[in-house]
Parts: sequence; structure tokens; C-alpha cells
Amino acid sequence: MSPPVGAGTAGAPPSLPAIGFVQRRAPFSLGIDPFHTAFLAGMEAAATRAGATVLLQLVADHDDELACFRRWTAQGWVRGVVLADLVDDDPRLPVLAALGLPTVVLGQEPQGGGVSTVEVDDRGAMRQAVAHLVGLGHSVIGRVSGPVELGHTRARSEAFDLTVGRGAASGLVLPGDYSAESGEAQTRRLLRGPRRPTAIVYDNDAMAVGGLAAAADLGVSVPGDLSLLAWDDSPLCQLATPPLSVVSRDVPSLGESATRTVLAMLDGRPEMLVRAPDSEIVVRGTTAPPRR
Repeated sequence: MSPPVGAGTAGAPPSLPAIGFVQRRAPFSLGIDPFHTAFLAGMEAAATRAGATVLLQLVADHDDELACFRRWTAQGWVRGVVLADLVDDDPRLPVLAALGLPTVVLGQEPQGGGVSTVEVDDRGAMRQAVAHLVGLGHSVIGRVSGPVELGHTRARSEAFDLTVGRGAASGLVLPGDYSAESGEAQTRRLLRGPRRPTAIVYDNDAMAVGGLAAAADLGVSVPGDLSLLAWDDSPLCQLATPPLSVVSRDVPSLGESATRTVLAMLDGRPEMLVRAPDSEIVVRGTTAPPRR
């Protein structure tokens, strides 16, 4: 387990009020993904303005994450926690409630039970994404989703299926794991299938970059033969060749909202519902009408 980022000397709690954020990652993987980098930058900016700090802990699995919460509480490391990537009946919530740590989640709906929510409209964003591609004239649209157990993946999937149907198009969905490797592999499957899509939506930036590599390797022109649309903007999208069109959200503002909400709870506010800003489509070089 990696040491917490932003902590003081080993064994001593930080001198400023601290907000904890835990990210699971595969063993031996390096760094954190662009979404969480931007999210943490927003958290840290809001915390600094308020005279607080943020602690990041990288863990390998679910058990390590729960152990981290218990250790933070026992050692007095944090006063509140921000959670992302919720699943149904998320086991972290009852543990944090028992520990008495104020908790803010990124989610689709309010959680209740003393937990505050920064509401992210993934359904609306997916409707925008599909409507953009259908509006360009695409009638067979693929998607490489995030892990199927995540609540926001399910919300996007529901909106994708519904919006594709309303647009008189058909959809093909394969699950990924947010890695470029999974984006590349699933793009190859979609392009080699019996109903080849003319556009693909990816649930994050890294998978879209992998999809771009797969298309180039297979000799598929982007955007001439295939349009690609990534989720969340990042330098990966902006520096790709061609630059990726994206479903863009103000990710740092999500982090700022989460931090401000935790601090409000620490000041005695009851559970809160804070709506995140809506997303928008940023058109670059990977989306165009399909060839006739």
C-alpha cells in the first residue's frame, strides 16, 4: 500500500484539517489517471483556500480501502472522506458511517443516511454524446464502457440504449476497464464484428486513445471511416493524432465541490445535494458524418 500523498511526517497526523480520498489501482501500475489527477487538483485548490489539506491513498483492492479508512480514523488522519465509483449497496458507506466520518459521494442520486452527494448527470451527458453522433448521420454506434459494476457505468448504459433507440440507430456495447489496452482490444472486436459501427463512444480518455491506435493499425481512417468520441477531456485527448472529440466536464470543479461539501458538513451542515455543472461536446478531429 502506498503512503498517503500530502501527509506530514510518518506516524503524525497532519496539522491542517484533512479530507481523505482513496483510489484503487492495479498493483505495479504507475501514477493516477487524468480524471482523478484533475479531480484531486480541484479538491486541493478548494482545501488550500479553506486552510485544509487533502490526503490521497492508493490501494490495491477493496479490503485495503476499508483498512485505510479504519487506520485513518484510529490515527486521526482525516476528518472527512470523498468517495467515487459507487456500486450498488456500496460496502464502504456503512463502514464510514460506523467510523463517524462525514462522507461525500460522486453519484447519480442522493444517498441519504447522512451522506452528501455531488450529483453528476451521466445520463444527460450520454444523451448528448449519442445525439451528437446521430445528428452527424451515424446509424450504427459502438461503445466501450467502463466496468459494468459501477453505478455511473449503468447510468450511461441505460441512457445509451434509450437514446440510440430514439434516434432510430442501433448500438453495440462492449465492456472495458478504463485502460488503453482494453480500449484497443474492444475496438478491434467492434471493427471486426458482423455489424461494423461508423462511430464509437468511449467511457474515458485512455480507452479512446487505445481505440485510435486500433483503428490506425487496422487501416481504418478517423474520422473518414470511423468517428471516435471520448469521455472527459485531458491532455491525452488534446495531444492525440487527430485530437479527440470529447464529452467534456469541468472535472476540477467536481473536486472543488466535493471539498466544499465535506467542509460544510464539518461545520455542522446536514447532508447536502450539490449539482455538478453539465457536460458539453467539444468537437475536434475525430467526429464527422459517415461516408456514404
